[in-house]
Amino acid sequence: MTTSRSSSRPAWLNLYPLYQWLVYVPLIVLATLVGALLAVPLALLVSPRLANLWVAVPWGRVLTWLVPVRVEVEGLEHIDAEQSYVVVANHQSQFDIPVIYGWIGLDLRWVAKAELSRIPFVAAGCRAIGHIFIDRADPDQARKAINRAVGRLKAGTGLMFFAEGTRSRTGELLPFKKGAFRVAIDQQLPILPVTVVDTREILPARSLRIRPGRVRMIVHAPMETAGLSHKSSGELRRRCHSIVAGALPQGSAA
Repeated sequence: MTTSRSSSRPAWLNLYPLYQWLVYVPLIVLATLVGALLAVPLALLVSPRLANLWVAVPWGRVLTWLVPVRVEVEGLEHIDAEQSYVVVANHQSQFDIPVIYGWIGLDLRWVAKAELSRIPFVAAGCRAIGHIFIDRADPDQARKAINRAVGRLKAGTGLMFFAEGTRSRTGELLPFKKGAFRVAIDQQLPILPVTVVDTREILPARSLRIRPGRVRMIVHAPMETAGLSHKSSGELRRRCHSIVAGALPQGSAA
């Protein structure tokens, strides 16, 4: 006799959608609104770094705690608090954002698609902190926006790229795009590879269903770019892809 998946899971999970829509979603909307309203004056009057670390990082942690999601982090010893990095991560889910934001321990500047700049309040907070909105259809605009942002980076800051360019629909790691690696070589900044595991189980792509669970974030040893030219960017990209893929479950790293 076969036991169905639904009958083997805890009974309380059947009621979880009520919690998600009646409690979790209103709380994260409120947290996002309050966070944006706090981040703008703090960034403008004090510093974007402070707004990021005091508002945005707690926002990421609150979004994970309320699900609840347990985040297990490995490899933080690879990060030098006095060094800036180009952070390159895989992208399984929108839930990657609060996980990385809340737990990596860096003052991050995200490279995000231009469509996100139209979200009220969120866009204002992101701009005040210094996140970068790029138009994927306009490579010149993207390059100029990133170069301006890099020029303002301070020690201990990470410039964050989801190098696949979009969320993987299947969980399989997609090929990495060139942008992050060109920026790293241009600016002679080390690349910090990051693998996020199981966020797709919390919030799948193209889904509004959230589930409690556990995720892992693995911070790998930095990849140096000092002395490299653009001729090396392809090999650098392949090595980084291999490192990120190596920490993914078997079958998702193709």
